[in-house]
Amino acid sequence: MEFTAQDIASFVGGEIVGEPNLKISGVSKIEEGKPGTLSFLSNMKYAEFIYETEASAVLVNNGFVPKKDYKTTLIKVPDAYAAISQLLDIYVQSIPRKKGVESPVFISESAKLGENIYIGAFSYVGENVTIGNNVRIYPQVWIGDGVIIDDDTILYSGVKLYPDTKIGKHCIIHAGAVIGSDGFGFAPLPDGTYKKLHQIGNVVIEDNVEIGANTTIDCSTMGSTLIKQGAKLDNLIQVGHNVVVGENTVMAALTGIAGSSTVGKNCIFAGQVGVAGHLKIGDNVTLGAKTGISNNIPDGKTYLGNPGMDASVFKRAYAVFRNLPELYREVYRLKKETK
Repeated sequence: MEFTAQDIASFVGGEIVGEPNLKISGVSKIEEGKPGTLSFLSNMKYAEFIYETEASAVLVNNGFVPKKDYKTTLIKVPDAYAAISQLLDIYVQSIPRKKGVESPVFISESAKLGENIYIGAFSYVGENVTIGNNVRIYPQVWIGDGVIIDDDTILYSGVKLYPDTKIGKHCIIHAGAVIGSDGFGFAPLPDGTYKKLHQIGNVVIEDNVEIGANTTIDCSTMGSTLIKQGAKLDNLIQVGHNVVVGENTVMAALTGIAGSSTVGKNCIFAGQVGVAGHLKIGDNVTLGAKTGISNNIPDGKTYLGNPGMDASVFKRAYAVFRNLPELYREVYRLKKETK
């Protein structure tokens, strides 16, 4: 598929600085730009590449001012990252969609299938499953009894949905994700062994949620583990039983949320965050990478470190920590002088 720079500017409401009629037939990273491709610059960390890139056109923010000569055509937009996202949406929508039911599959006679669906080979659809319209289920997906999948949701290869899981509209669940596995519940016995506490709840995932590859979300002991609308979970995340994740909260890879904790809306969790059980994380909370949380956090806070602490306190403490070798030497010197 080929467009002119002017076509692309029209799609995203941009302004051309350079040649409007040059042809664009692909995309590339700015540091690996090739002729005939479109790139973008949103992070100024990569600004130097714009002066040497071979990409024919580059999306930049309106406020970008070149410091030296460049040879590419600029397409100025309010937000370059949002603009490239919009263009990639158009590209993905142009890719032909798979339809129909491949063979072999197992689909229970009691399952209800919507219109315009795709079910890939070697998939399993259990009893009393409801699948909405335009749902895409790629090969080797396992869907347990009583599962509900609403319209326009995508399940990639190897996804496992335990019985009674509910998935909303426009969700994406990536390969290998396991939704509804048992929560980690065991009662200690006097002899030192553990008795399994059966988990009889389910998982509910609301609309417009994306779940990364090999992420696991445990069912609740009773009631529902809940991932609210708009939440985005990266790969290799563990969400424990009875957890609630709020609207539009995002979590990076290797985050772990222990059972019965509640996470508010619009939170940002960086990679490898750990949250202990039975806690409440407020709305608009940001947790830096590898932060460990063992206490409730009020709305709007930023925490860093392990154990986690308010970012302003952590920065002051870290400034001291970095100077510990010098402080130790000074104390040792003073100790010797005192003797």
